[in-house]
Amino acid sequence: MNEKYVRYILSKGEGLTVEFKKSTDELPSNIFETVCAFLNRNGGTILLGIDDSGDIVGINTIKTEKISKDLANLSNNPNKLNPVFLLQPNIVNIEGKNIIHVFVPSSSQVHKYNNKYYDRSVDGDYVVHTHTMISEIYARKNTLFSENTIYPYLNETHFDKAIVKKARNLIRANRPAHPWNELVGVAFFKAAGMYREDVTTNTQGYTLAALLLFGKDEIIQSMLPHYKIEALLKRKDTNRYDDRMTLRCNLITAYDELMRFVTNYLPDKFYLDGDKRISLIEHIFREVIANFLIHREYINPRSATLEIYTDKCVIKNANKPHLFGRISPDNYEPYPKNPHIAKFFVQMGRAEDLGTGIRNVFRFSKLYSGEFPVFNEEDLFEVNIPLAKEEITPQITPQITPQTISIIEEKIIQMVLKHPHISKQNLAKTLGKSVDIVRYNLKKLKTKGIVIYEGTARAGRWTVL
Repeated sequence: MNEKYVRYILSKGEGLTVEFKKSTDELPSNIFETVCAFLNRNGGTILLGIDDSGDIVGINTIKTEKISKDLANLSNNPNKLNPVFLLQPNIVNIEGKNIIHVFVPSSSQVHKYNNKYYDRSVDGDYVVHTHTMISEIYARKNTLFSENTIYPYLNETHFDKAIVKKARNLIRANRPAHPWNELVGVAFFKAAGMYREDVTTNTQGYTLAALLLFGKDEIIQSMLPHYKIEALLKRKDTNRYDDRMTLRCNLITAYDELMRFVTNYLPDKFYLDGDKRISLIEHIFREVIANFLIHREYINPRSATLEIYTDKCVIKNANKPHLFGRISPDNYEPYPKNPHIAKFFVQMGRAEDLGTGIRNVFRFSKLYSGEFPVFNEEDLFEVNIPLAKEEITPQITPQITPQTISIIEEKIIQMVLKHPHISKQNLAKTLGKSVDIVRYNLKKLKTKGIVIYEGTARAGRWTVL
């Protein structure tokens, strides 16, 4: 979150999706009325440290961090907000004053604050009293968010235990003190919004979001027989393909496989961001692929496709549009199509908060190819990422130069030079990465002929060639 975007929100003024709250030393007493109302309606942005007229008052510097933590903790307290919806406040300094930006997406569930339902209008937040009005909110959510669909007969035996464990490890690595880390069984899935109750149909159970994130391949296929993701390389044979990968797996595995496909076939460029050397391809497609999976309309039978051409990468997804036409950082309004899947990807560290991601893609794409990407939202959501002009064909043993080694690969090389007998598990722990990520990058280094492993699994050593 940057100052330019906050000033853009300030220029819009308060309304259906924007709320200013003057806060200097503590959380406003009514902030969760607004949070609950935004969750139940169209989502919105809260700015703390701004008065009703839009003037920047600021928050006491000593209190800023505490207020931010209190807000995050209370959003995960079912005695306050039920169901819980974990928020991630951002501290922004403008004109030497601290303010807190809070983005609250429209939720696929219906929430209560202090056991009362709240909704939002242009005049502000209001309590929903009647059963008819509450039922209308439930009906609206069920119509808008297919991820909310309850499968009463779906249970934890239908989930891939290894994927659940991997997801939880990613969350723990991303946030060691995450409140979900201590939860077990159905309590974890409820906190993540993957298990819910629907008062309009008197049903409860695991949702489509849970199926897509954790389901075994055969269970996903039996419930969503049309579900498919196609990754195609179309450089020589543009009518068919040069290479093809078809995925019918959970979204966590799909993310890894799509990233591998992209990094295998796209020339990379490295960029010095401050004093840190980063991979532009990883930064662009980490956001693009995460959003490709997060915002798809999964009830629609159309296959999702990622196609790599000589000069562009084109991604197409079935969509339930919120806006229509070209999207840019200037006209984009964050609106999650699957808010609980989106929230889960953010907690795993595989996606940025809505709004931040699209700005990053525009920034890094311009640095990578000299051109901006094109986002077009209709019933079919299409993203066109321009590619760098030079083409690099993957080789078994390419000429090793600094440009062909990623940052994580460099760190692994340095570690095995210092500690030749280090295990993959200890490498992952030292680097703060998952074992899967370390294993994948070691495989790339072996393929490039940079490192080899000699000996047994228990008594071996790494050698840098």
